[in-house]
Amino acid sequence: MAQETHTAAAGTWTLGDLTVNRLGFGAMRLTGSAAFDLGAARDRDRSMGVLRRAIELGVNHIDTASFYFSSLRSANELINSALAPYPDDLVIATKVWPARDPSGDWWWATPEQLRGQVEENLRQLGRDHLDVVNLRVPPSRGSGSIAEHFGALAELRDAGLIRHLGLSNVTPEQLAEARAIAPVVCVQNAYGIGAPAHEQALLRSCGEQGIAYVPFFAIAGAGREAGPSAADSAAVLAVARAHDATPAQVRLAWTLRQGPHVLAIPGTGDPDHLEENVAAAALRLSDDEVSALTEDATPSR
Repeated sequence: MAQETHTAAAGTWTLGDLTVNRLGFGAMRLTGSAAFDLGAARDRDRSMGVLRRAIELGVNHIDTASFYFSSLRSANELINSALAPYPDDLVIATKVWPARDPSGDWWWATPEQLRGQVEENLRQLGRDHLDVVNLRVPPSRGSGSIAEHFGALAELRDAGLIRHLGLSNVTPEQLAEARAIAPVVCVQNAYGIGAPAHEQALLRSCGEQGIAYVPFFAIAGAGREAGPSAADSAAVLAVARAHDATPAQVRLAWTLRQGPHVLAIPGTGDPDHLEENVAAAALRLSDDEVSALTEDATPSR
C-alpha cells in the first residue's frame, strides 16, 4: 500500500449535479487532537498542509461544520485559508441544526435560526452559496418529525443560498418525510463494520432511491468522536495482513464495497494518516473477505 493513490481509484458518484470521488475527507479532526476539544489546538500550518495534500491526492468532497472548532482553530476557517480560491470541482458539505457557543456548550437551532447557521458557514468558508447542507437531526428527535426544519432549509435552497440538501442521523421515515418536501442527495449516518441491520437496510434503500449514503465513524466505530477504541477483530487483522494494509484501510475498503452510492469521509489532522486513508481507495477486497468481515462483526446496539 506504499504507492501513492488518487481518490479516483474508488470511483465517483453524483450529488445532484455535482460529481465527487467516492473517497472524500472529513474536517472534524483538523482543529484539535480530539473532536470538540477546547484544549490544545493542532498546529495551524500542519492542518492546512493536510487539506492541501488532500486536494493533491484527488479529494474533491470535504465534509465540515461551523461547530467543528477548538480554542484556537475553526475547521471552516482552515478550509478557507488553505484552499481558497477553491478548485472548480471541490464540493464542500456542511451541517446545521446543532451549534456550540464559545464555551463549547451545545444548543440546537429552531427552524427560524437555520438561516443564521447557513450564513455563518457562508462567511467562514468565503462562499456565496453552500454546495450541500445536511440537516443533522438531534438524538433527542429520534423518530420525530423533521418537517419544519427541513422545510426551512428547502426555502433557503429556493433562495439560492444552498445548492443541494442532505440529511444526517436520520431514520427511513424521516428520509421519506424530507423527500416529500424537497430532493435529498445524501444521507449521512454512523456506519461501518458491525452496523446494525436497520442501518444496513437504510444503506440499501438509499441506493435504490439514487441517494448517496455517506457513513461517518467508518473507522472509529463505537469509539465515535474519540476515535477507534476497541481492538480490531481477528478477521480485520487477517485481511489487513493479507493486503499489507492497516486495519483502518480495511475498514474503509469494506465500507466502499457496500455499494457504488456509498461515499467515505475519513478525517484526520495527521498527514501520514491522510496518505493511508486515501490509499484505501485502491484496496480491493475479495467477495470472501467482504463476507468474512461482515459475518465476523457483532452488530452494534
